[in-house]
Order: sequence, then structure tokens, then C-alpha cells
Amino acid sequence: MTACAIEGGTAGAATTADPGPEESGEPEEPVGAESAGAEGAAGAEGAAGAVRAGPATPWAGAPRAPGTFTLTADGAYGARLTAAPGAPGEQRAWYPERWTLDGPEPYAVPLPLHQPEEPDAQVVPLADGRVLIRRRVADRQMFSLLYPTGPATGELVLGAVECDGMTLLPPSPDGSTVYGLSAGDHSSLLWLVAGGAFGPELVAEIPGHCSGGVWLDRAGRMLALDRQLPGGGPVKAVAVDLERNGEVTPLLQIAPLSDDRLLLADPDSGLLLIRSDAPGHDRLGWGVLGSCLPVRFPECLRPADVAVTPFAVQPGQMLMPESCAVALRIDGAAGSWVGVWRPQGRRLHQLAAPEGWSAGAGYWSRDGVLHLPYANAATPCAVARIEAPGDDVPLPETGGTDGTDGDASGTEPSGAVTPPVVCKPVPLGQAPLHRAAAPPD
Repeated sequence: MTACAIEGGTAGAATTADPGPEESGEPEEPVGAESAGAEGAAGAEGAAGAVRAGPATPWAGAPRAPGTFTLTADGAYGARLTAAPGAPGEQRAWYPERWTLDGPEPYAVPLPLHQPEEPDAQVVPLADGRVLIRRRVADRQMFSLLYPTGPATGELVLGAVECDGMTLLPPSPDGSTVYGLSAGDHSSLLWLVAGGAFGPELVAEIPGHCSGGVWLDRAGRMLALDRQLPGGGPVKAVAVDLERNGEVTPLLQIAPLSDDRLLLADPDSGLLLIRSDAPGHDRLGWGVLGSCLPVRFPECLRPADVAVTPFAVQPGQMLMPESCAVALRIDGAAGSWVGVWRPQGRRLHQLAAPEGWSAGAGYWSRDGVLHLPYANAATPCAVARIEAPGDDVPLPETGGTDGTDGDASGTEPSGAVTPPVVCKPVPLGQAPLHRAAAPPD
């Protein structure tokens, strides 16, 4: 994909857009945060009560988790490091905890061993209910599988990798394998740390410094990484084929010198969530895998004074990327809360988060219900369910670049209407610029 467009600006604008203001009209004002009397409380159900209005706040005495809450690809299991509540400043004994989320009621199973875990340990759940843990011991990364055995915890040691640092990637869609990334300045090593035949296995050595990690298919074959080549230069998303010895192909190339990172991908619809500075500064945008249309950067996804990060895409919308609901984590001075957005709706709904929400954790059902895991003083394990709000206000049929053709409904003006172009799908990194960019006036 080699072009971008600012939604609310000129459709098909070239990727080398001037860093100055993109729109001559007024930008969209995001749909305000719905309170408990509106969508926030009306559409949210927790296993132990309704969601409170406002940002997610930690409950009194809650331990500050050192890592994140990780979910399997299907949302059936979750895992995190946690500790028993204690007085402020008291040393905590961290232990893994597995959440079971696919039953009638969610429940948590603690998986402590004979000694506490270090705060930098990382846990990832598998589809069979076991939990992979990565521990750093001196200059080695140790891997084990944990599972409940009655009142105790069983441990299956998988092996170790000698390296200074490693990050476990999101669980593979197949649910049985986990990969780890050890990034260096000149090359990055991709390891299969769980699911191999003989312990950790080196899968590929990729030139450059790699980060991120997004799965592009349901088979767990194609992995997207954000790579900076040795010697510096822009960061570009690349696709790694795990069945062809880690063969690397370009994935995002919006502008020659832009940093183009892939944040999320939905294999069903092909929807991609991208962060790029091609418009002149970092913006959140979206595109479609294999499409020749440009990446679009909605104005509604950059509300003032907050950071917006996507964390879940509604699955099952086959070949309909614009209808996918996207869940976003919104971080501001008041805390963290939830945003919901669809490409076709062009409006950002800001919703209340449950007290004790594991910010950035959640998954969609195919019918458009967002599940948010949380724990607070009232319940140690719960899931809030929020139905995706509808985009009831119709979009204007045309959208002038000066904003005068839009309406006052809070929706975002679209680009100028152009005759439809029949495009043959091509690889994302080869999208032709001359078809997507409109000639300057």
C-alpha cells in the first residue's frame, strides 16, 4: 500500500502530504463519552454488576500488575501476573493466574509455584488451558508450561534460550504455538518457544531491528513485524512467512521515508489498523490487505489530549472491512476508557470502562459484543459485555474538502465523490500510487 488519504481532507491525497493542517474545514468532534444513563451503562453487563461511568480506575488495594492481560486468539482463556492485595509499599508475591472465559461464568485459577515470580516474567495462555511463562535467569530466557493439578500447580519445563532479552508475541491463531522475538540492532531472532518437538527452536533470523507482532491469517503462517533495517532509516511493516524459513516480504510502504507500523489485522475481512507519520505526524489509519485503495486516516481517531490505541477487531465480517467494529483503548489524564469505531461510521464512540478493567484487554464476538475482563473489590474475575453502538446518523452523500458539504451530526466529512474504480487485488506493498492519489488542483 503506497498511498494515503486524510478522511476529512482531500480524497486520495498523496502520501507526501504537507505537515501543516490537512483540512480547511472544521474537524469532526468525536461523539462524547456516553454516561451511565446512556450507552455506557445501558449496553454493558458484567458478571458481577453494571459498568461504572467514566475511565477505568484501579480498586483500592489492588496490586499494580507488572505486565499485561493476554488472551488466546479465540478469547477462551486469559492469563496475567497478579498478587494478593496488600498495604501500599508492601512487597508483593507475584504469581500467574489463568482465566477461563468460554463458559457460562468466568472464573480464575491461581497457578503459584514454590517461589514468587519476578515482575518481568511474561505469561501467555494456550488453547488447551495451559499457560506458558517466560522467566529471565541471568543471561537466559527460561520457558515452562503451567497447569492446575488439583490444589497444586504442575510445571513442564520446555528449555531455555541464551539471550539478553525476549518478548513473547501474541498467541498464534492455532492456539498451540507461541513465538518469541529477540531483537538486536543488526538482526532479530524469531523463536518457536512452545509447540515445537524438542523445546525452543530458532525459526528465522531477520535482518534489522524488529518489534510488534501481528498475525495476518488464521493458520498462524503469516506474521507481520515492524522492522528498521541495519544502519537506521524508517520503520516498515514486513510479512514473515513461517513455512518458508522466515521469508520476508514488504507489507507497508506508504511513503519512502515514513514510519509505517501495523497495529492490528483481521484475517476475515482484511482490515488493517496502521500507525504512520506519512501525513506529516503520527496518525492512526486503516487499510485493507490486498487492496489498491489508499490508507485512510480518519480525523475522528485523533481526539485532543488523549492517546488512542486499537486492541480488538470484530471477527467474521467476511470481505466487509468497513463494517468491522474496532475497540480502542483511550488514555487521558483521567485514566483509561473504551472507544468503539467502524470505518463506515466515521465516528468515535467513547464508552465507560468497568472498574478494574485490564486496560487494552478484550475481544469481540462475531455478533458485535465486546468482552472486557476486569477484577475489583466486588469480584476477583468478571467480564463486562458491551454491545457495539450503532452509527445511527446517516453520512452525507458528498463531502467537500472545505467541510461545507457535511452535516452537524458529529460525523466526519468524507472525501470528494469520484466514479468507482474497478481494481484488481494486489499485494499490499505493491498498491499503485497513481490510482489512489488524485492530481493536484
